[in-house]
Amino acid sequence: MDKNSIIGLLIIALILVVYGIVNRPSEEERQRMQRVRDSLERVEQMQQDTQVTDKQQEAEQPQPQQAQTQEKAQTGRDTTESELRDMYGPFAVSAKGEKEFVVLENELMKTKISTKGGKPYSVELKKYETYDGRPLVMFSGDHNTFGFNFFANKRQIATNNLYYEVVGDQDSLYAGASEQTVRLRLHAGQDRYIEYVYTLAPNTHIMDFNIRFHGMNEVIPNNYTELDLQWDIRSPRLEKSEDNRRNTTTVGYKFYQDEVNTLGGMTSDEEEEELQNRLKWIAFKQKFFSSILVSDGYFTNSRVEVRNEEDSEKYQKYLAAEIGVPYESKDQYEAPMSFYFGPNHYNTMKQYDQEFESLIPLGWAVFKWVNKYTIIPIFNWLDNSIANYGIIILLLTLIIKAVLFPLTYKSYLSQAKMRVLKPEIDELNKKYPKKEDSMKKQRAQMDLYKKAGVNPMGGCLPMLLQLPILIAMVQFFPASFELRQEGFLWADDLSSYDSILELPFSIPFYGDHVSLFTLMMAVTLIFTTKINSSQMSGSQQMPGMKFFTTYFMPVMLLFIFNSFASGLSYYFFLSNIITLGQTLIIRNFVDDEEIHRKLKENKKKPQKKSKMQQRLEEAQQKQAQKKKGYQAKKK
Repeated sequence: MDKNSIIGLLIIALILVVYGIVNRPSEEERQRMQRVRDSLERVEQMQQDTQVTDKQQEAEQPQPQQAQTQEKAQTGRDTTESELRDMYGPFAVSAKGEKEFVVLENELMKTKISTKGGKPYSVELKKYETYDGRPLVMFSGDHNTFGFNFFANKRQIATNNLYYEVVGDQDSLYAGASEQTVRLRLHAGQDRYIEYVYTLAPNTHIMDFNIRFHGMNEVIPNNYTELDLQWDIRSPRLEKSEDNRRNTTTVGYKFYQDEVNTLGGMTSDEEEEELQNRLKWIAFKQKFFSSILVSDGYFTNSRVEVRNEEDSEKYQKYLAAEIGVPYESKDQYEAPMSFYFGPNHYNTMKQYDQEFESLIPLGWAVFKWVNKYTIIPIFNWLDNSIANYGIIILLLTLIIKAVLFPLTYKSYLSQAKMRVLKPEIDELNKKYPKKEDSMKKQRAQMDLYKKAGVNPMGGCLPMLLQLPILIAMVQFFPASFELRQEGFLWADDLSSYDSILELPFSIPFYGDHVSLFTLMMAVTLIFTTKINSSQMSGSQQMPGMKFFTTYFMPVMLLFIFNSFASGLSYYFFLSNIITLGQTLIIRNFVDDEEIHRKLKENKKKPQKKSKMQQRLEEAQQKQAQKKKGYQAKKK
């Protein structure tokens, strides 16, 4: 392999190594995460002592008098009305009830709303399935929380545990031709209530959510300027790849009129953060799907958190947010919001004009721009007319390689020029063998390059220009929703690994399976490296690095990409094959003897000085003249 290719590969390896080192949590961070885990475990234990969780994914409706039966089991007797008033104050009328469900759905999603807590109990996206063919339910169950926490009459109130009354008698509404609305009220005495209003229009992933406070200024202290909204879910397992799905499950948030950030994700398994600035929305993001709560105005001080789940076979992570909702103490007050329940599909998210698409990890700075303004438009253009994503990736690779071909040709031509000049370089090495003559040798080499019209960096610069596209593709394929559950050849899901063999054991840093596209990528990289190396003569091959570039680098990539999206490995396999073909074609059109003849002619031509060099020489002459004049006056 030539020196410039080696430099490019080393840059890629360096980026991977530095990225891992920089993002590795420090000892202080690990201790802080442990303290957070311990604290959360204590809180969770307290909640388990006071709440009853359903063990089934789809909980059955409770039998009549269930709440009273539970209280009897805990206290041995019925809770009296007087005791309920002591515990809940004006909300005592809502402390007992039956958990019922109202279904609100359209063509895209089905939301089950529970009267206990008045919350979205489960959300199913109708057009998608999990990796194992089950209906795709984004979250479900009483172990998920959604409700306000505040003091009323010196009592701590958690609306998530109280019972709402459905306004109307319908238990299922379908927004097919027009929007449908569900209203639930949490009563706090005569003509005082908190009302949740859910509205769903046809063919949309947005569900409007309006909170209305009626007469609550008589219940909630008038010094409250915000209410704490507790929202947390246990994110279920939806995708096949264990490592990738856990690393991409996190909490995201958009600052009000500002940028979008995420918490945890690739940098940490467990993390929490206090957000003092206003927020526009908060998202519970999984690899390919997100639940987003959006304020029509803004949220105030909030705390977000992500941590691992012990039951990793069923759940991915615990995602939580304590959200400050602006509140005014008056007879009528509304807090309009909305939910997004849908896929992390770039065009789908972008159409809602809320910057949801910023949750999709497309890379940093220039790499993100390459994806947004080049790769995604080309991919969508191909997707509009071709159904097979294996063919789409092939055509995308051909287009990219065709666009980059001038740079590839220029790099090869520069390598050829350096190759034919090597005998003269060797002569200079013999002429200046001593270390103390190194400056003379370098000056002589630069003079040789200048006379021959050769840029020694001419082969490296084209490769560096291709680097943003290379890294952009590494970001694009794992995040591409279009590839989810799309098969090609033996790969049943191009967004996940293509296992052809399950191992009875797990290899560190590799995994417990063999991905064929990754294996093919590594093998073709070895062949490509060997053929490129054969084009260079002995010293330019850098023999000390030959083993690293020819064998160690492909093996390292084999370990790194084994659990990545098979679409990415397939792309690099195709890229290696096309690069190999381009090298063989260019070799037939580039004549080393003709290049050597032109370089000899360049040496005979008078060397033109650049404008910069002319200015420098003029400045030096003026400085010398001033110096002579000064010395003459001194004499």
